[in-house]
Amino acid sequence: MDSYMTVKGQIVIPSKIRRKFGIREGTRVQVDMDERAHRIILTPVTRDYIQKLRGKYKGKGLLTALATEKKRERER
Repeated sequence: MDSYMTVKGQIVIPSKIRRKFGIREGTRVQVDMDERAHRIILTPVTRDYIQKLRGKYKGKGLLTALATEKKRERER
């Protein structure tokens, strides 16, 4: 599926994909890069995504992990 970039740098994610991943208006999206594969990775931050993170940051706590991610975003 193709999509186009607007003048403001926005893209439209096709409705089929939005439904599959539970993306609604206001859903946060994590943006990462895979420079080796020359790809941009969009990850919707939904309840399902947060549930899948359980245990991944064991010992750090979810708030600490989210604060670390937010700091990394600001440094970009």
